[in-house]
Amino acid sequence: MTIYLFDGTMDGLLTAVFDAFSLKEQPEELLTEGDALPLFCERTYQVTTDEEKARRVWTGLEKKLTREAMKLISVSWLSELKELNTPLFRYVCKVFRQGDISKNFADSDVLAVTNIARKVLHEQLRMKQFIRFQKAKDGTYLAVVSPDHNVLPIIIDHFQDRFNDQPWLIYDTKRHYGFNYDGKTVIRITFKDESAVPFSLDNGKLNEEVLSHDDQLLQNLWRTYFKAICIKERMNPRKQLNDMPRRYWKYMTEKQ
Repeated sequence: MTIYLFDGTMDGLLTAVFDAFSLKEQPEELLTEGDALPLFCERTYQVTTDEEKARRVWTGLEKKLTREAMKLISVSWLSELKELNTPLFRYVCKVFRQGDISKNFADSDVLAVTNIARKVLHEQLRMKQFIRFQKAKDGTYLAVVSPDHNVLPIIIDHFQDRFNDQPWLIYDTKRHYGFNYDGKTVIRITFKDESAVPFSLDNGKLNEEVLSHDDQLLQNLWRTYFKAICIKERMNPRKQLNDMPRRYWKYMTEKQ
């Protein structure tokens, strides 16, 4: 059994595909460095990430797959799930051997990659629904999130289109980066010292000294309204958890 080891990046995975064809072999698994090796592993091969090799593999994929299939691969990678590595590696290898297999759901690798991509797209939708903004005194709107998957890159266009007349910042505390819109352009940002940011990393709330007075009033009104429309006799906790998973509650005004 041959196992390939890579650095956990997309370029690393694509380089692994290039090397597999160059060496004329098909490894059983693609693992990240530090992963436990299978019991019957006979040989390991360390993949050295090469941007040129990765570019050539990606360009080749673009020639063989539809735009929809390419998007599916990109979206699946945002899952950050280790169980994606081997199926996606084998999927890409099969494309170069068999052509466009993106609709062949009888193939276990295609099915695995597709299902993981669907999980990411589902969370993308949830983020659009459950993100709550707070207004700072300088007019900037802040939203703090910590999604299971790295969905910020695929939701930013939605917020740029919907809130294009106001500055905002959406920050992912799990991955320690965010996107800031100044009314014209969107840029990716990180904080050198998160302990100095003017909001809580635990619940996303802006510090009182920077929170707009009007926004505090609106938050209180929203909580009051949310409680007022709840009819106890019709409450269904199980359905509520299904529609609004608990992991999103800590950043939602109505749940604080």
